[in-house]
This record gives sequence, C-alpha cells and structure tokens, in this order.
Amino acid sequence: MKSFVIHFQEIDWTKLPLVGGKGVHLAELSKIQGLSVPAGFCVTTEAYQKAFENHDTFHQLLEQLTKLNGEEHTQIRTLSNQIRQHMMKAEIPPNVEEDVTHALAQLGAEHAYAIRSSATAEDLPSASFAGQQDTYLNIIGVSSILRHIQKCWASLYTERAVIYRLQNGFDQKDVSLSVIVQQMVFSNASGVMFTADPMTSNRKILSINASFGMGEALVSGIVSPDSYQVRGAQLIDKMIADKKKAVYCLEEGGTKTQPIEPDWQKVQTLTDSQIIELAQIGRQIEDHFSCPQDIEWCLVDNTFHIVQSRPITTLYPIPEAADQENHVYVSVGHQQMMTAAMKPLGLSFYLLTTPAPMRTAGRRLFVDVTQQLASKEGRVMLLNTLGKSDPLIKDALITIVDRGDFVKLLPQDYSAIAPLRKGPMPAAQPPIEPGPSLISELINKSQASIELLKQQIRTKSGIDLFDFIQEDLKELRRELFAPESMAVIKAAMDASAWLNEHMAKWLGEPNAADTLSQSVPNNITSEMGLALLDVADAIRPYPEVIDYLQNVKEDRFLDELSEFEGGATIKQVLDDFLHKYGMRCSGEIDLTRTRWSEKPSALIPLILSNLKNSAPHASQLMFEQGRKEAVRKERELLTRLQSLPDGEQKMNETKRMIDLLRNTIGYREYPKYFMVNRYFIYKQALLKEAKKLEQAKVIHHLEDVYYLTFDELREVVQTKEMNEEIIRKRKEEYTLYKKLTPPRVITSDGEIIAGAYKRESIPVHSIPGLPVSAGVIEGRARVVLSIEEADLEAGDILVTAYTDPSWTPLFVSIKGLVTEVGGLMTHGAVIAREYGQPAVVGVEKATTLIKDGQQIRLNGTEGYIEIL
Repeated sequence: MKSFVIHFQEIDWTKLPLVGGKGVHLAELSKIQGLSVPAGFCVTTEAYQKAFENHDTFHQLLEQLTKLNGEEHTQIRTLSNQIRQHMMKAEIPPNVEEDVTHALAQLGAEHAYAIRSSATAEDLPSASFAGQQDTYLNIIGVSSILRHIQKCWASLYTERAVIYRLQNGFDQKDVSLSVIVQQMVFSNASGVMFTADPMTSNRKILSINASFGMGEALVSGIVSPDSYQVRGAQLIDKMIADKKKAVYCLEEGGTKTQPIEPDWQKVQTLTDSQIIELAQIGRQIEDHFSCPQDIEWCLVDNTFHIVQSRPITTLYPIPEAADQENHVYVSVGHQQMMTAAMKPLGLSFYLLTTPAPMRTAGRRLFVDVTQQLASKEGRVMLLNTLGKSDPLIKDALITIVDRGDFVKLLPQDYSAIAPLRKGPMPAAQPPIEPGPSLISELINKSQASIELLKQQIRTKSGIDLFDFIQEDLKELRRELFAPESMAVIKAAMDASAWLNEHMAKWLGEPNAADTLSQSVPNNITSEMGLALLDVADAIRPYPEVIDYLQNVKEDRFLDELSEFEGGATIKQVLDDFLHKYGMRCSGEIDLTRTRWSEKPSALIPLILSNLKNSAPHASQLMFEQGRKEAVRKERELLTRLQSLPDGEQKMNETKRMIDLLRNTIGYREYPKYFMVNRYFIYKQALLKEAKKLEQAKVIHHLEDVYYLTFDELREVVQTKEMNEEIIRKRKEEYTLYKKLTPPRVITSDGEIIAGAYKRESIPVHSIPGLPVSAGVIEGRARVVLSIEEADLEAGDILVTAYTDPSWTPLFVSIKGLVTEVGGLMTHGAVIAREYGQPAVVGVEKATTLIKDGQQIRLNGTEGYIEIL
C-alpha cells in the first residue's frame, strides 16, 4: 500500500521527485555525523497530486495560467488567487490525512511543528526558489497541522512563485509540492550562514548573520542582524547590530514579534567561541554537499541545530588550477565583446585557436595572469596593456597587487616579461612597414586561404575530417598571429595613441584620432553595415516585398521572394550579402551560434530598421560624410600645428601618423572576420557528420553535438556510441551558467574583484565609463539586451551589454553608444569612431542604471552619461 509520508531517515536523492529539493537536503543533513537536525517527515508530492487529481476547476485554471508569460502580472495575480482559493476549499484525501496523523503520533502529536514547503524545483543547483513558497512556525495539533499542509500546497501558486517559475523556464504543470513537517526548536538565537562570502564570492571567507529569537525576524527584515566573518579558524571581522526586535514562539502556537530590552540590543548575539564552532559546522556541511551552502541555524541552550541548507546558486564558478597556489584570472569575454556562456564545442574551438594560457569557468574563458603579476616588468606591461583596453580590469588587478600577500614578486626577475602565450616566444622579426600594399596582400592571402579550405574540406568525412580540421587550425593560428598582421594592428593602435597624446599636448585637442578614424578603407565590419543599407535600397521600390517582410516568420522567405515583383533581384542582392557576411551572428566567437546564413530571417528586423530610419543611398552618403569630416579635421590640425614653434616638423610628423592611422585602423576588424569565416566552414562540415549520427540514432537531436568538445565529438563519430547523461548534464549546466554574469577579474579563492573609475572631474550623479569615441550628444536611451529585440528610431542612443560585429547594422540608425563591456579597440569602439558616433563603454550595470526611453546626455570625450 502506498504511503503518502516519508520520514527523514528513509529519504535519499532518489526520492527527490517525491519530497523536493528542500526535503532531500534536510534528510541528507540528518545523516551527517554529529549534526543536530530536528526530526520530521515529508508529505510527498503524491499526496499533493492525489488531493487535486480530480479537481476539474483547478486544472482548468492551471491550463489558463500556463499560457501566460512573466510580464502579464494582472492576469497572473487573478488566476493565482483563484487557484489558491479552490485549493483551500478542497478536502484532504482520507488516506493522506491518515498517514500524516500516524506519522505525528510516532514523533509526538503534542509537540509544536514547523510546516515548510518543498517544491520539486526548489533548492536545485540551477535555481534555489528560496522563499517562493510559504513556511509556518509553531503549529500545534493534528487538525491545525493538516490545515497548514493545505496552505503550503496553495502557496505553490502565489504570484511571486508563478512569476519566478516563468522567468526560470519551469512549466507550471510540471511542478509539484511536498510539505515538510519538522519538530520546532525554540531558539535563543538564530540566523543564516553562507560558507562563501555573498558580497565578494570568496570561498575562504564564511559569513554568519545572527539575531535573538527565531530566524523569522531576520528573514522578514524586521531586524538588522549581527554580522561575523570567519577565515579558517579565525574570526576576522564582526559587526554588532542594534537589534530592537525579535520573534518568539507563543505557548498556544504561532509567533509574536516583541521588542528587545534596551540593555540587550547591542549585546553580541553569539560569543566568539560559538561563532568559530558554528563556522566549523558550516564547513562540515559544505564538505558533505561538495559546494558552498546557504544554511539556516538555531541555537538552543548552547547547542546548534540546523534546520535547512541549500546550494548558493549565485556564485560564479572558479577556473580550475593544477595546484593549490594563488591564481588571478582575467575574463576573455570582456576583451572579445562576448560575455555570454558558450557551449562546449564552441569553447573547445576557441581553446584550439588561441595560444594564451586559457582556463574555463561558467562556460566562459579566462586567462591566468598570475605569472605576469609575479614579475616586476611583466606586471607593468600587463597593467599598461589591459589599462588601455579596460581600466576596470586594471584597477581590479592593482587592488590585488596592493594587498601584497596574494601574488608575491619573484625574488629574481628571470621571467621578466612572462608572455600570455603557450610555448616559446617568437623569434625577433625585422621591422615591418604596414603600408596599404601589405594590407591588400594580407587580405588577398586570407581570402585565397578560405577558398582553398572550402574546396579541400568537401572531400573529408569521418575521422579524416577531424584530422583535417585539427591540421587546418594550425593555418588559422598562423594567419591570425602572423607578424605582418600583428604589425598592422600594432601600428594602428600606436598611431591612434600618438595622435591623441600629441594633439592634446600641442593643441589641447582631446581624442583627435576618433574623428580621423572615420570612413577608413578595409574595415570589413563597417562595410557590412553599409552593405545592409544597400540591401534596403534594393527593397525600397517594392512595397509588396516590404509588407511581406513585416510579417515573415519562416526562414523560407528567400525562396518565396520570387513570387513578388522585384523578388528575383532582391533575392540575388541578399544572396550576395550572405555570401560575404552570412557567417556572422551575435556571439560569433562561439562556433555553435546560429549564423545569418543558417537563419536569414534574423536580418529582417535590421533591414526593416534601415528602411524606416535611412534615406535612399544612405551608405554612400554616410561614408562620404565621414571621409569629409576626417579630411576637415586633418586640415584643421595641420594648419594649427604649422603656426607652433617647430611647426613644420610637428606638422610632418602628424601627417605621417594620420596617414598611418587611416591606412591601418580598418584592418583591425579583419582577423576576426577571417576567423569566424573559417569557423563556419568547420561547423558546416561537422554538422554533416552530426546528421549521420542523428540518422543512425546515436544522438537524438542535431544540436546535441554542441554539448561535446571537439575531441569528444571525434570519439563519438569513431565509436558511434554516445553517453546521453553527459548531454543532459551539460544542458542543465548551460542553463545555469548562462544566467550568471561573468566577472572581469576573479581569484582562485573565488573572490570577485570589482574595479572602479577614479575620475574627480565628471559631474556628480553621472555614470562613469571609458571614453572611446569623442563627442557630446543628447537623446533617447534604447536599452536593448538582444539584437532580435532592437526597435530603434533614427537618433536613438543604444544602451546594451556588449556589441560584436553582428550589431554593426544597428549603428547606421543610432547616434551614440553605451555598453557595459568594451575597450578602446573592441568592436563597438572601432565602429563608433568609424561612423563618427560618440561612445562610452565599460559602464558597469549600464542596462539597469539607465532605463529604456530615458533622455540622457552621453559624453564620449570625457567618458560619462548623465540621466536628464
């Protein structure tokens, strides 16, 4: 006969569907030797399902609820209220009531109990759901306990719980509720303990919050608790709060909030020795669960009782190291303008491409810079290099260096300039003159290499394909890091820096290189934005096609264009665009991302935006306007220099640097275009192999291969065997990790170091950032989190997390740019300068501090934003 009740000692992880995450964790806690966990049992999810299986109105309302999205708050509120009312009116099934009554008799029906909800989607690694369902304390008597079990069931459909599930992708019909019935402990003090510092994420610092009475006072926010921090066995910090209230249990049941006597309000809740004892318990629990924990505890007569423990789901993972030494890691995504999580296949390709000592964490890439920081010369070089691209990273690293104890200088500077590369330093090269002919030669060579790869890869399949790709990756690395290519990019950066420095010094002209960089040759990315304007021009004369595009949902639209007047011409124009740029997409350094060639409909919003916001022939007009602005600025600077002391020499030096800048700065975007071009060719060949695996039923879905590394996929192709559990687990991890925000700098302790801008000259209440494209403008802020959501009007200021080349078509509509990520030479900065748009990047939390639709002033010269 089925039982609707399971006691803690009978529960293990296989019972998760029956007792929920909180129930399993409590049962696990009760098995830890030496730990005091109040006794109890779980009323299973089967009891919940039994109670409502034949409740037609409940299921009808639930069906309506599943059709809503997280933004429809009014409808959610109405439906969730109706569902709870019907649940409270329903009768508890007699066999459920019988099992609960029997379990209470075993534990002592006369005792007081805490009644807690435990959802099947609660306290999981991917979502904690903490506080989403209700808890009731000090409940006495069988009938009252049964009534509160029913209240817990109903709390599954509070408005906050429903919205939380919608936001986290949980189907409302797939979630069930177990109810925990646990003996009450009447605490003198209580609180929460985090085995990793919730403010800094440092795994070696344990944080404890404590207050008098029941923990409800702390959870509900009616009291400011004491705060203690412990490292190892040492109490390193404590803050004693002014605790004016506490929650205590009443003899007849329930709780009461009452004031604390004045003499006790500033008394330390726990003694120092109790703090250390509790911290040791916390580490014991953390070791048991093998991850940092959020723990609820109570103190009764000098004994600590643990009433809950759940994983801390908000911590960013630490990159793995091969030793126990201190390490410092810098985010690659903040340099590459791609801070989103990557799938394993995409990560492995990037790792096979880069020569840098990479580590992965949270499905993102990090570089271990410990060796550079340990060298006096390497430290200076690293800080100068990163300082130019991202001042927040530089400031964070300086914070670590200034501590003096985390990364110590080597006794001898034998590794003076420790390279951010694997393998030996390249041999010294003779000086390279980065003129226009060299750039043309580099581009032509790369294009020939791409065409050769397309021909050769067609004949490869099976293991031969993997061997071929592995060998071809060497060619990719050779071209990406060729001395000639690096020399061009370095010349562009040096020329830009020289012009900004000397024009400011000689003429008081800040950021002169920004204007001089407009409409330069050989910028493959800005040319792409202009090319999409030409696509809009091809469509503009045909209103039927425009109307069709406004309603397209499928990617077959290219084939359907032939049904309309002008359709064949338009299709040819789009095919030409996709032939040159179809390998691009948002987050393109991740090989697994869907490319424009794979989903051409992704271009439709961009084309429609161009039709709405741009005049005919806008590409030529825009390029010519930028070129004239650069020429005008050049003439102005040279004229002013001529009148200075040594003016002739200064003018000649400046003219040479301007020519160097304009000849080289456009090439900065080309190597990435070359890389993603090659990645797309690899991807198309690998997907043919994946199709064979799908047809042979080795994998269920084509995209399952994205959750394997390059070597793992090779093994599956060879053996025709696949571990489905690996795919399932990695999909869950990806769902978790993509919600996390990667830090710019993280240590091997898990501590996230946040840098800050140190500028006194910017206005009070303004939002600081890195100025990368000069000018001051005012306009409407459009906060856009994904390119698919972009709905821009001409003259808007784009505010987003980051941009990569796929965002370039939007730049032709906007007049300014704000990003959370970026540096002087990253994509958004380069294109903003090319198009003559003021830009500020590296603005912490820009997409939350600035609200969509607000009027803002953007100062791209000084580097700040004012909300008007």
